[in-house]
Amino acid sequence: MKPIDVNVAIVGAGTAGMGAYRAARTQTDSVLLIEGGNYGTTCARFGCMPSKLLIAAAQAAHQARHAGPFGVRVQGVTVDGAAVMAHLQRERDRFVRLVLETIDAIAPADRLKAKVRFQDAQTLVTEQGQLIRAQRIVIATGSIPVLVPVLKTLSARLLTNENVFDLATLPTRLAVFGPGVLGMELAQAMSRLGVQVKVFGAGGGIAGIQDAAIRDYANASFNDELYLDASAQVESVKETATGVAVCYLHRDGAWRTEPFDYVLAATGRAPDLAGLALANTGLELNERGVPVFDRFTLQCGNSSIFIAGDASNDIPLLHEAADQGRIAGQNAGRYPEIQPGLRSTPLAVVFTDPQITSVGHNLKQLKQHFKDRFAEGVVSFEDQGRSRVMLRNRGILKVYAEQGSGLFLGAEMFGPAAEHIGHLLAWAAQQRMTVSSMLDMPFYHPVIEEGLRTALRDLNHKLLIGPAPVTGCIDCGPGA
Repeated sequence: MKPIDVNVAIVGAGTAGMGAYRAARTQTDSVLLIEGGNYGTTCARFGCMPSKLLIAAAQAAHQARHAGPFGVRVQGVTVDGAAVMAHLQRERDRFVRLVLETIDAIAPADRLKAKVRFQDAQTLVTEQGQLIRAQRIVIATGSIPVLVPVLKTLSARLLTNENVFDLATLPTRLAVFGPGVLGMELAQAMSRLGVQVKVFGAGGGIAGIQDAAIRDYANASFNDELYLDASAQVESVKETATGVAVCYLHRDGAWRTEPFDYVLAATGRAPDLAGLALANTGLELNERGVPVFDRFTLQCGNSSIFIAGDASNDIPLLHEAADQGRIAGQNAGRYPEIQPGLRSTPLAVVFTDPQITSVGHNLKQLKQHFKDRFAEGVVSFEDQGRSRVMLRNRGILKVYAEQGSGLFLGAEMFGPAAEHIGHLLAWAAQQRMTVSSMLDMPFYHPVIEEGLRTALRDLNHKLLIGPAPVTGCIDCGPGA
C-alpha cells in the first residue's frame, strides 16, 4: 500500500480530535483525521447526553411523586421502562447523528478509518500495514472503562456507560460499583425510575467531593433515597443463570448475598493508549503510561507529538477536551512555533439531586498551596428562601478566598441549582475577582443565588474585610 504523507495526523475523532482537526486546519491544509472505532463522541454516544436523558426522566417521575406538599395530588405514577429507554435512545441517536454530520462535512481525503500504532515518533502504521508519515501527530484517543478485580469475571450481566443506555428496558435490581460522578448520577436516576439500587464504593469518596462536611451531608442525603456504602466490603460478585449475586457486608453488620439483574461498573476510566505502541516514540511516560506533556501547550516533551482530551488523563470533561484539542491542534499545525493556550478555570458539575459543583482550587489544593492563607465562607440552603419555596432546601455551599488580597479562589457545593452557581463562580475566578467585587454584583430577589451572596458575606467577614452578616436582613429577603 502507498504510504500517506501528511503534515499533521490526528489519532481519534472524538471531541478533542475534531477540535484538533479544526484548529490544525487553520495552520495547514495537510491534516489527516484517523479513527479506529465508531465515529461519534463519548459525550453523544454514552456520556453526557444519554445520562442526562435518563436523569430528566427520573426527575419527572420524582416530581410527580412528591407534588403532595404543594397541594397537588398525582395518583398512580407508573414508569414504563421500555418507553423510558426508547425515548432515551431516540434522542441519543439524534445527538450522535449531529456529530456524524460534522464528520461527513470533512473532506474524505482528510479522513481515514483505521486503527493505528506508532512505528516511530513520526510514523503511524495501520493494521493492514499502510504507513502514515506525519511531521506532527496529535493523540486524541479518549478513554475506556476500568474494571476493579472483583468484576472482571462478569460478562453478559456487566454494564458500563458504553452499553447501559442500550438496554431495552429498565432493570428491576441494579448493583452499582463506584459512587463517582457517573455512578451517582445513574444510580439515583435508576432509583427514581423504580429500580432497586445499591451502590458500593471503596475509600469513602462520593462524586469527587473534597470537603468532608459536604461529603457527609451528601452521603446522608443520598441514603435517604437508596443504599449507598462508599466504603463497602464486597466478598464476591458472581454471574448466575438469571443475573448476578453480590456477597457484601451490609451496613447493619451482617453479611448478605443479594441477587441483581445487572452490575453497573462505574469504577472510572483510563486513557485508551494501550494499542498505540508508545514505546516506539521514545517519549517519557508517567506511571500510568501517559506521555509526559505540558498542560498549556499539550506538547509531549520536546517532540512533535501532542496529546489532548481524555487520553491525557488531565481533566476528563468535554469542555476541557475541546480546549485541549484546540490548543494541541494549533500547536501541531504551526510547529515548531509552540504557544501556550488558555486553560479555563476548573469547573465540574455532577447532575445528581441536589447537584454538586466544584470551581477553581479544591480544598486539597488550597491546603497544599495556600496553607493558612485562605478563609472559608459557608451557607446552608435548608432555610434559604427560594429553595424553601421550591422544596429544594437541602445542601451546603463553601467558598474560599485568599487572606489579605480577598482574591476568590474556589468553591464546592452540594445543593440546588449548583450547575448555575458553579458557572457564576467559575467566571468570577477566571476574571480574578475579589470577594468584595463579587458582592458588588447584582443579586435579584427571590433567587437561589441569594444563598451565594450569604456565603460570600460570611467569607468577606472572615477575611476581615466586611462586617458580620446580619441575620434576617431586609435586603436579603427571608431566609436568604
